[in-house]
Amino acid sequence: MSDGSSEDSPNRALGLAQVMTLATREKLKARFFQLLRNDLVHNSTALYGVQLCRKIFPLITMPYLIRVLGASVWGSVAFVSSLGEFIVLVIEFGFNLSATRQIAQAHHDPRKCSRVMAGVLGAQALLATASVLAAWVASQYIPLLRDNPHLLWAGIFYGVFQGMNPLWFFQGLERLRLAASLEIAGKTLGVLGVFLFVRLSSDAWKALVFQGVPPMLSTLVGLVLAYRQFPFTPPTLSLVKGALISGWRLFVFRSGESLYGAGNAFILGLFAPVSSVGYFAIAEKISRAVFGLLNPIREALYPRISRLAVAAAEDAARLARIGAAIMISGGLALGFTLYVFAPQLIHIMTGSDFRPAVTVLRIFALLPPLLSVTHSVGLQWLLPFGEDAVVNRIILTAGALNLVIAFLVAPLYQHIGMAVSVLIAEIYVCVSMVLAVVARAPLWKDRSFRTSKLAALAKEAYDG
Repeated sequence: MSDGSSEDSPNRALGLAQVMTLATREKLKARFFQLLRNDLVHNSTALYGVQLCRKIFPLITMPYLIRVLGASVWGSVAFVSSLGEFIVLVIEFGFNLSATRQIAQAHHDPRKCSRVMAGVLGAQALLATASVLAAWVASQYIPLLRDNPHLLWAGIFYGVFQGMNPLWFFQGLERLRLAASLEIAGKTLGVLGVFLFVRLSSDAWKALVFQGVPPMLSTLVGLVLAYRQFPFTPPTLSLVKGALISGWRLFVFRSGESLYGAGNAFILGLFAPVSSVGYFAIAEKISRAVFGLLNPIREALYPRISRLAVAAAEDAARLARIGAAIMISGGLALGFTLYVFAPQLIHIMTGSDFRPAVTVLRIFALLPPLLSVTHSVGLQWLLPFGEDAVVNRIILTAGALNLVIAFLVAPLYQHIGMAVSVLIAEIYVCVSMVLAVVARAPLWKDRSFRTSKLAALAKEAYDG
């Protein structure tokens, strides 16, 4: 009997181990399917689709355009495209951050969401009109724009519709799959249009038109879908004024950011040959496209952290720390990859005519690590708690710093000087954001976390 028991013991242990293994598998399987049903995962996936289109599709068309248009003409396209980004900046007016935050915090109130949308759209209509007039006046004093009216108006067309894109509305509601599908479909049509209709250097303006078609489709269809979901509220003077006041601080932030971000090719083109603009622009586009792979994480977390900031500050902190760990790890990996493979990337994208861009791209390999810290530790944490003024001071100082350095070194060192100027500005922003978080709202001290203070900051931002 004793022998029988000793023989059964290993069998029972083996059976128990098999049961435990099966239970673990079932538990992991259940967690996996639960993760697949998570709205945050769905939104991140949708935003990855949008970012792949916004960043990767231009990298697909760029080699073709460079070979068809030539280095100089492509440099002109990059210059006008940068002008279009300035128009986008003015029309967005920070609404992609301020209005997203408002929609996220008032998602349960259809009437308030509708009023937010009415105010934003009315404000954007005024800003679009002012932007078009300002661009036309400026073109009379800039030979490249004055001598290429088709290129100018194609750039304006792109800027207006990209600026009006209501993706912020769906992002605030955390309902991004349909909006993302629209943008992906539009971008795909735009890429096909470039390959089918841009055949000669004289077709340069068409490249910008097809860059503007996708946001035009997304904007028109997106607005129809938004007003099917919420009642229509006509824009009034008070709603427009309220939207402008709400978005003003973040517009200042975006304006400062553009001084060392989106507008660099335009600034360089004011005092450097278009070939240097081309070298700089290709490296900048590649580096920012690579960092764009991390943007969906930030864009999916921002409305969720904004919502948690009002009622559950510690939960917001926990989520922000997870996002920061993922983004910083990804930024380091992407920066290392960019530096090592810079020569191959430039050769594949452009051929041998753009060898000077390799040095620029290696300088910009530092941007993904810097930007990952800036966005995850700084912007994603400070803005949901209403620390707009702190962020604005940092960004505006960085923009001014970039301008001063650019005007001193870019005329002499052209694309290299402009790249160094941008890098210095980004280093300043990154360090300043980390210091601001440490001083005002520690993100890493879980037990001593100042829940009451942060909740009060969030409530003040929400009420304001």
